[in-house]
Amino acid sequence: MSISRHILIPSCNRNGSVLRTLRLEKYGQDYLFVRNFVPFVASVLMKCAKESDNESDMEVIRAGMASLHDEIAWFKKEAAKWDVQLTGITPHKTNQNYCSFLIFSEVFDKLSKNKMRRTKAIMAFWTIKTVYQQSFAYCLEDDAKTPAELRGACERWGSEGFGQYCNSLQEIAERSLSKVSNDVKAKAEVTFLRVLEEEVEFWNMSEGRTLSEQN
Repeated sequence: MSISRHILIPSCNRNGSVLRTLRLEKYGQDYLFVRNFVPFVASVLMKCAKESDNESDMEVIRAGMASLHDEIAWFKKEAAKWDVQLTGITPHKTNQNYCSFLIFSEVFDKLSKNKMRRTKAIMAFWTIKTVYQQSFAYCLEDDAKTPAELRGACERWGSEGFGQYCNSLQEIAERSLSKVSNDVKAKAEVTFLRVLEEEVEFWNMSEGRTLSEQN
């Protein structure tokens, strides 16, 4: 399976009116997601520790864990800057569904073979990070009209350095896929496509709409 052929860049309004994380009223939802994302990444790290045959995989995933600490600190700093409250936030249903999917899939993964668990987990991790990076990089292109006060945040997630990190995750995912059966590959692709669906729902939530509302 070619991973890159499926990459989806959710629509991002490059005149600056719609930037998912940067819409102030959505800071809280992104903040909640990142906090709930930490246990998932920890589970990916554990799977790599037990099942990976490449020492560098652990270093890549550990770097992802460290970046989440920095990301949470960034949200707190920006929230204070824009006078956004991060306490007492009610999770949006879309946010709850996404986080539940990551947690719920982990429950069922305990019944799966080791290679399947690791392949699906790293596939999900890579997809989430790559959609985020490419979406914000899109807002940094020459013809984008991103407001000056928002460029710093876009540069944070749309940076070339973050893109290189995503490439490292892709290498791990592709290497994992190359060592499993076609059945496991098919299940990993299902996980991949489900994550894309959840990402699109999350972006739509930030625009005040969901896929169900559009149908």
